[in-house]
Amino acid sequence: MLIELSEDQQAIAENVRRTCSQFGDEYWSDCDTEKRFPTEFHRAMADNGWLGITMPEELGGAGLGVTEAAIMMHEVSASAGGYSAASALHLNLFGPHAVVVHGTDEQKERMLKPLIEGRDRACFGVTEPDAGLDTTSIKTFATKVDGGYSVTGRKIWTSSGQVANKILLLTRTTPKEECRKPTDGMTLFYTDLDKTQVEVRRIPKMGRNAVDSNATFIDDYFVPEEDRIGEEGQGFKYILHSLNPERILVGIEAVGLGRGALERAAKYAGERKVFGRLIGQNQGIQHPLAENWTYLESAYWMIMRAAYLYDAGKPCGAESNAGKFLGGRAAFDACTRAVMTHGGMGYSTEYQVERLFRESILLRIAPITEQLILSHIAERVLDLPKSY
Repeated sequence: MLIELSEDQQAIAENVRRTCSQFGDEYWSDCDTEKRFPTEFHRAMADNGWLGITMPEELGGAGLGVTEAAIMMHEVSASAGGYSAASALHLNLFGPHAVVVHGTDEQKERMLKPLIEGRDRACFGVTEPDAGLDTTSIKTFATKVDGGYSVTGRKIWTSSGQVANKILLLTRTTPKEECRKPTDGMTLFYTDLDKTQVEVRRIPKMGRNAVDSNATFIDDYFVPEEDRIGEEGQGFKYILHSLNPERILVGIEAVGLGRGALERAAKYAGERKVFGRLIGQNQGIQHPLAENWTYLESAYWMIMRAAYLYDAGKPCGAESNAGKFLGGRAAFDACTRAVMTHGGMGYSTEYQVERLFRESILLRIAPITEQLILSHIAERVLDLPKSY
């Protein structure tokens, strides 16, 4: 059993790292402070072909697997951009998967090529204020009308909605109480996000400010029938295709973020002198940083195992969720330790670790909480009764 990256995979990592290195601390600090989407970074990644790494070759993508996407996104989040850089890209990798699997040839050509080329930017309209992670309880409703549907509802935590011109939108087309199963009666659309008709209101938040999060208000919004993905009422099944890749990518982005913070902390510890000696000589500094390395390394290989299983068409739910859990924890701990290693300077913006720390807490919360991950593993792996 060989556990290492192939030459092609190493080349992906090196080339992504080279592109990301063009955007340093000052660029990302400005984006964070100004709450500005990293348009130049997004453009550079598109121009170098990275936005289509998992997309079909006939549409201009690379046709590679989630494993290669994970290698790419690890390098992105380990760069100066941290999780903001990753968030500017990763919907391209898992969000449109339902279109790849269930879209018509016409839809794939019309919807995916502009994403791959960076001409379109999409956001994800699934989560709702009163439903949270209970997706079956969403209330946004699409009513059939001539030529399409009239949609009314509310979405929350719609990332990049301020700059997106497309939205992957999950709605109900049959009320939950009228369905045989709670997962029935939901329909998926990929359509225009016309902000003259849909209100997208930015949510002030703690970190990752280069990529906006929003509350989205939709009232009698017309969506043409040709923007429906697959069959009416089957939308929940379609988004399931993207859930394990999402866990894998968010988990690996967390590891990259933690490794970037750890690198900064180790560098500072090797340069900073207090009481006539480098602080990195002190075991009180060394040991916590070494412990962070061990947790980040173990999370990395759990996630790569999950990616391998997914690409091989094998069950990977437990591994994907465990990898996201471990990555989020390891990133938060590494970013916290990076601030502590810098001491008072860790609280300043000069050394960047406070920015990474602010981003790291999100990876323990979204897109799924630690508690639901543990419930999933308890039920699916340990065969314990459902707890909620």
